[in-house]
Amino acid sequence: MGGRQAQRKVLARKKNATKRSGASKYVYFFGDGRAEGRASKRNLLGGKGANLAEMAGLGLPVPPGFTITTEVCTHYRSNGKRYPVGLRDQVANNLRRMESSLGRQFGDPESPLLVSVRSGARASMPGMMDTVLNLGLNASTVDGLIRESGNPRFGYDCYRRFVQMFGDVVLGLKPVSKQEVDPFEEIIAEKKKARGVEQDTELSAEDLRDLAEEFKAAIQGRLGIKFPDDPHEQLWAAIGAVFGSWDNQRAITYRKLNRIPAEWGTAVNVQAMVFGNLGDDCATGVAFTRSPATGDKGLYGEFLANAQGEDVVAGIRTPQQITRAASVERARSSDTSQSARPPSLEETMPACCRELKKISRRLENHYRDMQDLEFTIERGRLWMLQTRAGKRTAAAAVKIAVDMAREKLIDRDTAVLRVEPAQLDQLLHPQIDASERPEAIAKGLPASPGAVAGEVVFSADDAVTAAESGKKVILVRIETSPEDIHGMNSAEGILTARGGMTSHAAVVARGMGKCCVSGCGDLQIDYANQSMRIGSIVFERGDRLTLDGSNGEVYAGTVATRRPELAGDFGTFMKWADRVRSLKVRANADSPADASIARRFGAEGIGLCRTEHMFFEGDRIDAVREMILATDSAGRQSALDKLLPMQKEDFLGILTEMSGLPVTIRLLDPPLHEFLPQTEKEIGELATKLNVDAQHLRETRDSLAEVNPMLGHRGCRLGISHPEIYEMQVRAIGEAACELRQKNIRVQPEIMIPLVGHVRELSILRAESAETLAAVAKRYGVRLKIPIGTMIELPRAALTAGEIATEAEFFSFGTNDLTQTTFGLSRDDSARFLTDYIRRGVFPVNPFVSLDRRGVGELVSLAARRGRKTRPDIKLGICGEHGGDPDSVMFCHHIGLDYVSCSPYRVPIARLAAAHAALGVRPED
Repeated sequence: MGGRQAQRKVLARKKNATKRSGASKYVYFFGDGRAEGRASKRNLLGGKGANLAEMAGLGLPVPPGFTITTEVCTHYRSNGKRYPVGLRDQVANNLRRMESSLGRQFGDPESPLLVSVRSGARASMPGMMDTVLNLGLNASTVDGLIRESGNPRFGYDCYRRFVQMFGDVVLGLKPVSKQEVDPFEEIIAEKKKARGVEQDTELSAEDLRDLAEEFKAAIQGRLGIKFPDDPHEQLWAAIGAVFGSWDNQRAITYRKLNRIPAEWGTAVNVQAMVFGNLGDDCATGVAFTRSPATGDKGLYGEFLANAQGEDVVAGIRTPQQITRAASVERARSSDTSQSARPPSLEETMPACCRELKKISRRLENHYRDMQDLEFTIERGRLWMLQTRAGKRTAAAAVKIAVDMAREKLIDRDTAVLRVEPAQLDQLLHPQIDASERPEAIAKGLPASPGAVAGEVVFSADDAVTAAESGKKVILVRIETSPEDIHGMNSAEGILTARGGMTSHAAVVARGMGKCCVSGCGDLQIDYANQSMRIGSIVFERGDRLTLDGSNGEVYAGTVATRRPELAGDFGTFMKWADRVRSLKVRANADSPADASIARRFGAEGIGLCRTEHMFFEGDRIDAVREMILATDSAGRQSALDKLLPMQKEDFLGILTEMSGLPVTIRLLDPPLHEFLPQTEKEIGELATKLNVDAQHLRETRDSLAEVNPMLGHRGCRLGISHPEIYEMQVRAIGEAACELRQKNIRVQPEIMIPLVGHVRELSILRAESAETLAAVAKRYGVRLKIPIGTMIELPRAALTAGEIATEAEFFSFGTNDLTQTTFGLSRDDSARFLTDYIRRGVFPVNPFVSLDRRGVGELVSLAARRGRKTRPDIKLGICGEHGGDPDSVMFCHHIGLDYVSCSPYRVPIARLAAAHAALGVRPED
């Protein structure tokens, strides 16, 4: 004991000397019930390192180790893969602390210390970066491991795993594509074939010993690199590989999908190995303190006996359940007899299971959030390897937030912040219609909810290609790996033959909000022939499947789905969100049906009702075309008289549905040529139907054609040229409002004049609209107060908003067109090259998806300020698709807009984003 205390004093003196010299601290130790870091140092230590330090500080059983900070990663990336001065000494000092703590020596052939080298970014990126296990093994240290364990097969299995993993991750022998054969797997297959055993048969200790040497020979032969035997050389090579993996393609793709900045970098965690593959009293597993799929309280998870950690997440073996109750339920749902079901951890290692439950409760109470735990049991002793906030489905996130608030673990504001607004999109995923549910052809694990149908594809690249051509696909894999991330993102759903609820496919799919069925044991996949078999049914690439990720069932063909009902915990949660937000949320809706959906999802009005969509329905298009083809004002008025009752009927329906709430009705916006037929066949049919000359129809179409219709004769410009069109629409709005008020139905219509760029356009059309409304009100004997405003969708309108506010009672920012006219980009045509702009870092995201705050957003902010300076009570909102984007919604809150308007199905997302903004969350840069 005295020697160990003396060594600690020496280390303390060195640490103090480092502080006095002013050198930066790059390495933080954890273990032995103490730690230099805390959970609050997440940005510096990464999520894994910060939480390992936190657990060690709580006195939990954590193997000792140290974390190299994210600052080193930043330095490494920006300085030609060179490390900062002093790092090597700090690593050596902390390695000695590990040796002192464990009584082992790194590289010692008698009592070797083996370590794992893992990544750990501040944001969870499961499986995206590299890991090396069992590092420190060579021909000498493996003999020491065997002597200590008394188990030659274990020792050589660890050595074989290390050489294979090091060769893959550090030396780069891993296949680049799925089509390439993994040389290590090829050697294993040849070995088993030579032994005359089945491919799933375990190899002997002697075979594993030979495999390690054959792997090293393969590395030498294929790469011309001698496998390093020096443990210190191995360590620094692995550290560099993990830092380098921050910039591998799968990590880059994941960061883009989750908007994680590249400059964050990753930490590296070096930790003493503990072994779950020493024998039957050993295990490794993953657990959640609450169900990540449903949010139900209780320990959920899976484990594998006599295995190492990567075996669980890789999905190579289907794992067992932690609790007996879960094991019984799994057997019941898979039609497995109770006598044949695999035993649970609770049954095979009851003491360890009790300790795991106790620790899981403590960690959840400490972090006040659902935890995702990784653990290993070595010879009956439990070790905690990781804790982090667990990824969960939207339904689980809502339930956990509400339950924890009720349990007084968190307050309601914290509960609201626990659910990301974009997550709510999952809750709106379709479900299998119970009345249409056929018999399932197979059943797997319900890894991530939702019901989706699509064409079968067998590779990530094929999923991307099919999705880019507009097809909906189901990605079918034996098991997924991090290299499949781009295909998983493109697919509607994922189906795997192997893997559990904590496999890569399950974890990533839940994070993405993708439907996933994993561990479907009846599924047999033939990659070579691009086919799969379930029982006697064969599916080839392009055949259709339906997945139900809520119960794990698989169906042949396309099965009818329905939208879910939102109530219970969701309703409670949204009430809490609504109490804190100040920004109103409306919906874009053009029909009573859309308005009904919007109201059901909590919309506080209609922010955009597009009247042109009504013109395309049924026989109305003929009346519109008759108006366009009229050769004089009398003919045009005759056609408009036919349209008037149709328009009024539309407004009666929408205003009734939205009784008591505002409805902003945009007058006709698109150019007239969009209503005319284009093909010769269509022209001939319309000429016959309307009894007009076909040549006159062609000439009218050609005369209305424009080189750049987006900037052409549309919006308020139509109202200036053809005032009778807007007069008809305003009259229909006024009459509908009067008739409903006579029935004591509260209505709040608002008239919006589109594409105003000059105040005189609005003053002319406002005066004409007010005159029409006054005439209607007088005729019905009803007082009408209908606000008239405009869309701000041109840069000039934004810049002259102070002038325009003299005529407008409200502004609605049409951010779709404002983005087009500010950037000079066509929303439709630019889709072909915007991916290049995002890939090369010109734009962080598509500006038509998330508002460009520095350009378009600055125009919105400027117009809002100038408008309010002229008219302090002016109402301000946006009605583009940005109204449903969480970051854009938060921006609108912070610049003081009154409302956003979005599609009905995104209303809950906008409501929650507005609540987050009110609680201080800022939009991401």
